[in-house]
Amino acid sequence: MRIALVGIALALWLAGLGCGRRAAEQPAGALRVGLVFDIGGRGDKSFNDSAYRGLERAQRELGATFQYIEPAEGADRETGLREYASRGFDLVIGTGFMFSDDIEKMAREYPSVRFACVDFTVKPDALADALPANLVGLRFREEEGSFLAGALAALVSPTDVIAFVGGMDIPLIHKFEAGYTAGAKHVRPSVQVLSGYAGVTPNAFKDPAKGKELATSMYGRGAGVVFHAAGTTGFGVFEAARAAGRLAIGVDSDQADAAPGFVLTSMVKDVDVAVFETIRAVKENRFEPGVRTFGLRENGVRLVRDAGNAQWITPTIGARLDALADSIIAGTIQVPQR
Repeated sequence: MRIALVGIALALWLAGLGCGRRAAEQPAGALRVGLVFDIGGRGDKSFNDSAYRGLERAQRELGATFQYIEPAEGADRETGLREYASRGFDLVIGTGFMFSDDIEKMAREYPSVRFACVDFTVKPDALADALPANLVGLRFREEEGSFLAGALAALVSPTDVIAFVGGMDIPLIHKFEAGYTAGAKHVRPSVQVLSGYAGVTPNAFKDPAKGKELATSMYGRGAGVVFHAAGTTGFGVFEAARAAGRLAIGVDSDQADAAPGFVLTSMVKDVDVAVFETIRAVKENRFEPGVRTFGLRENGVRLVRDAGNAQWITPTIGARLDALADSIIAGTIQVPQR
């Protein structure tokens, strides 16, 4: 009776999801990957879309098959992970720091299934080695890419003021702010860096109105460039940039299309690379548990530089950014995380 009730509950939960779709037919023996999206889901033009690109690449290059779930408002992340684990998928991925506790719990409950968590929240050092042998935490040195974003903003800003808009006020987003501020101060010590957060709950990552309000205020206080690390809240930042005739910096994916002509660059966090490499490791039987970190050295973070922003990133500025990146990789520049 209990099993039947659990099955009914799971079916009802899945019925309330944004979607739980099969992206492709699943040939017998093909590697099966299940992914549960973070807040915003597919179409956020940011974090989640980057993860999805990793799935698509694995399908093309490795012959993997995948399914994904977009939890509806307030849906239980643990149940989404359990949906794939209970069906014996080869790899189950949770995208976002909020999955950390749930995915560790699932990994212990399903030891034969491999799990990965993007932006995994690392426990204190004393417990770091106690992670399940079937779980890998994927983390990024966001502060390194943000350092370059801050340097660029300070170099091109027509004013001595730039700004940062964060989503949820948490340590993960503080890394973006810290790197951005450090990079700006490194190249232009006199620059003032304004900052603000959309809130203290996960909804802070999907509040474009609040993003616009914060950025509009910052532009009004003289900011020449505003960098956001705020999920879809950042769409409001782009609206404010367009209205003010100033520049904005996107995050996680190339967001130039969000406001053509007003996006200076985007600090890309290559979640797709981390997702793809994890899937490939499973396929090649070399999956390793623990925490894996992607920074400039590992090509995990970068600034978008292309024809679309060549008017701002001149050869001289580009060379300056390259030199800064080399110094960070070499350890000559130590980028703060807070």
